[in-house]
Amino acid sequence: MEKIKKKISISDIREGNVVEDIFVVKIKKDFKPYSKGYSFTLVLTDSSGGSLDLKFWGDSDENKVKALFDSIPSDSVLKVSGKASSYQSIMQLAINDYNSIQLLKPGEYDSSDFIPTTKKDIEQMYKNLIEIINTISDEKIKILLLEVVEKDFKEEIKIHPAAIQYHHGWVGGLLEHILEVIEICETAFKINGSLNRNLLIAGAILHDIGKIEELEVTTRIKATRKGQLIGHLTMGAFYVNKKLESSQIDDLTKEKLIHLILSHHGKFEYGSPKEPMFPEAAVLYYADELSSKLAELHKIVEDNKDVTEDDFTFVRRKGNNIFLR
Repeated sequence: MEKIKKKISISDIREGNVVEDIFVVKIKKDFKPYSKGYSFTLVLTDSSGGSLDLKFWGDSDENKVKALFDSIPSDSVLKVSGKASSYQSIMQLAINDYNSIQLLKPGEYDSSDFIPTTKKDIEQMYKNLIEIINTISDEKIKILLLEVVEKDFKEEIKIHPAAIQYHHGWVGGLLEHILEVIEICETAFKINGSLNRNLLIAGAILHDIGKIEELEVTTRIKATRKGQLIGHLTMGAFYVNKKLESSQIDDLTKEKLIHLILSHHGKFEYGSPKEPMFPEAAVLYYADELSSKLAELHKIVEDNKDVTEDDFTFVRRKGNNIFLR
């Protein structure tokens, strides 16, 4: 069976475009009556990370409209046809034809159209990670890290994303992010040799390990229920604390490893239950921040530089313009 391919990214859709393409259903909402019948909204997404509202304006047959609404599961893939318009700065497709929405089955589309993948070689990145772990001088920390990345999460750490959208939100993104954080920490160690390199490398590898439980990949990257309720800092600390119960690592180092995870967002207002309280924790926070912010800015530039002639694009989440040239 020939798969249906995507034609246009959500980030490239402009007002007035006639769109006939495939998208993932991110959110279903607002089934309700309006003056001529019943309507509902689907929030669509794709690998660009953007969102597109599909507004279905149905007729007065409530059961028929509700049956269509109920037949569309979240995370399913739809082929839709409609004309793009902008409403309150949100791009949307307004549709009133039942035949303009088609639910696709697995195998009828290519999942890579919805979930981006790192541009780097995943196996080579994983090999580099193992080589770095083997340079750690503390044998007990080395054993802990090798258990994590070779036994507990070997496949997960290779392919897992590091975020839903904003930074390293792609297959292989977590591994890519870990290696970037390690490199920044290594640079800090070269500048200040009094830092504990073993702690820095361990913190870089373990700080986001909770994201393996926090995020899941279906037809899109999304948070798990556990991830929503508990979050990756806490889940990562739980996991590492459990691993440390059978470790021969001394108590002070155990406590520092947990602190590295709990403080790596840096500030209470950023979701850290603790703020960094020793030098290696501060380095890890800034390394994580630098890696994530650079990845986010590069993605904004890449997504926008070829779709606008302007030198700047306004990014609502950041509240300011980003220079594209």
